[in-house]
Amino acid sequence: MANSNLYKGSLVTIILKLLNEGDKMYGYEITQKVKDMTNGELQITEGALYPALHKLEAEGVLEVEVKKVDNRLRKYYMLTKKGNKETVSKLQELEDYIKTMQNLLNSELSMR
Repeated sequence: MANSNLYKGSLVTIILKLLNEGDKMYGYEITQKVKDMTNGELQITEGALYPALHKLEAEGVLEVEVKKVDNRLRKYYMLTKKGNKETVSKLQELEDYIKTMQNLLNSELSMR
């Protein structure tokens, strides 16, 4: 499932959900959290994550804080007020989608 288009279409929602649960996170931390939470089923690549983070930042959904950690600069991402609203919207959108898919699957099963 690691390369599933379903997961790719949910990447923004995954990012927003994780940032909504915590204070702030850096990119690698996000990838590892998803990997841990899904027992390795979903693995977000840097090539997918960072463009999504940069897009969300440009849209005003995320803000960035740069900190020096072990002589390296690390970017921490956090939700803005707009980001908090977007998170609620995206999570509701995903819930509605899941319910619709469950209805479709359940009706198909009952037709057999």
